[in-house]
Amino acid sequence: MRTIDLLMAEHDIIERGLAVLERAVRRIESGQPVPDAYCRWAPEFLAKFADACHHAKEEDLLFPLLKQRGVLEQGGPIGVMLYEHDAGRDCVRRMREACAAEPIDKANLAAASKQFITVLRQHIFKENNILFRMASNLLSEEEDVELDARFTQVEQQRELPAVRERYTAELARWEREIP
Repeated sequence: MRTIDLLMAEHDIIERGLAVLERAVRRIESGQPVPDAYCRWAPEFLAKFADACHHAKEEDLLFPLLKQRGVLEQGGPIGVMLYEHDAGRDCVRRMREACAAEPIDKANLAAASKQFITVLRQHIFKENNILFRMASNLLSEEEDVELDARFTQVEQQRELPAVRERYTAELARWEREIP
């Protein structure tokens, strides 16, 4: 399914971001330097790419369609995904707060980052291996085409291709700079 492929490709970008974040946390915890610019960039990437670009398509388009097709929110997989989105937002909020301190509160940044990494890796696994498979089985080809058109419309309205391009390029930079 085209829509599921797009969401999984975005997961791949997010996973790359989590890998860099994990390396940055290890450096912070071992007393090695981590650029302040990266520390400020990471929560912005997570808020603007993972949440505003990726989660928004799920919450605004995919999840409502799945609910129409009988997938439960309360006590079901959609409810779990929404709870985890909110848990991730709380971690990003804490990361931003740590970055707003002068100097950056790297200990709290690392703590919030570690929690975020755990939540999001488990979340991505569940979506890729459970929810997206469920969606592929439930949605017809016509529904996928319609959902894809709605994804494209939302992406154009919110200028998300530029967001994806920007953060993918910046991510490649940090992958090189934080080995």
